[in-house]
Amino acid sequence: RLLAAMLQKLGKTVGACPPTLPFPLLDIEDLCKARSLKTCEAVVADLGPPDAKDVDACRPVVQPLLDKLFNGKIKGEGLDLVGQLKAARKEMFEFINEQNCNPIMVRLGWHDSGTYDKRKTEFPDMGGANGSIIYAPELNHGANNGLNKAVNFLKPFHKDYPLISWADLIQMGSAVGIEHAGGPKIQMKYGRVDVSGPEGCPEGTSRGTAGNAGLPDAAMPYGCGADDAATHLRNIFHRMGFNDQEIVALSGAHTLGRAFKERSGTVSEGYGEASACPYTKSVGLCPVRLDGKPGVGMPGGKSWTKTWLKFDNSYYKEYAEEDPNLLWLSTDRALHTDPEFKKSFVIYKEDEAAFFKDYAAVHKKLSELGSKFSPEGGISID
Repeated sequence: RLLAAMLQKLGKTVGACPPTLPFPLLDIEDLCKARSLKTCEAVVADLGPPDAKDVDACRPVVQPLLDKLFNGKIKGEGLDLVGQLKAARKEMFEFINEQNCNPIMVRLGWHDSGTYDKRKTEFPDMGGANGSIIYAPELNHGANNGLNKAVNFLKPFHKDYPLISWADLIQMGSAVGIEHAGGPKIQMKYGRVDVSGPEGCPEGTSRGTAGNAGLPDAAMPYGCGADDAATHLRNIFHRMGFNDQEIVALSGAHTLGRAFKERSGTVSEGYGEASACPYTKSVGLCPVRLDGKPGVGMPGGKSWTKTWLKFDNSYYKEYAEEDPNLLWLSTDRALHTDPEFKKSFVIYKEDEAAFFKDYAAVHKKLSELGSKFSPEGGISID
């Protein structure tokens, strides 16, 4: 209550219901559970400033939360699909802001889409953004190490908004993760149909690779049989229907995130403070969030860029050759050494607006690969 009073006095309009409840909704939820606050009046009296009286102003925010916690109701109750999509997207933004989980949400969306094979014509055999990654046969592929964490993040969303498919939630989390970090707003389409079960997962070698259902490898030996990184990138992404320029634009998403010893195994840095590089510690060399606030989620790993929770064009500017504390794989290096890739790499290095424009288009394309929509034209909520 003292913190709420101080924020109110300072005129800070933050939180779920400022100035009465200037706290994130997730924090309010935790406190309601811990203190068994079952009415809006009790929540405002317990968490708001001492002179708080405006209960009705907070009721639209607080009551759905209380209904979920204590009355067995779900947040999306009474909403149609469009309403649930809008509500879920708003909550997703708040969740990512709290958890600092932009990178793993983006990675989950990419890896669900990344099994697409343009040579196959039947759903779900063609792979792509169809929600199959939630099932063990695919989730347990080596390239998906650690993504069970992201799936678990989404389970409460799937429960609260049951009209939304897993495929839509996965792609929503990826797009919101980009936008929250300061990246371009992706003009998303929803209405994806999920696979019916684990039988819809692509088999590991079904895309002509040694495993991982055609996802790219972090280092040699490359499962597609390529002798060099540039050829490997083309083998993987041309199979999905991307050209060289789109490959370079998509790769710019590595401005977000890290690699871990326990996941890809390509770095010596792993989970936890002791295994972190200087940029991935709880208190690192510089704030990594877009807003400059502290927070890294789980410390550890090695990042491609210094501010790895901020989406910009720094991936094209910051190299391990100049800073050994940054990650730079052979596939990253290929983008500014291969003559064709380098053309786009230089453009994005010098022009962030061009990168944002091209990235938004190619992310949208990636998010729709292999998807079956109902209705057929999909649903826009913008």
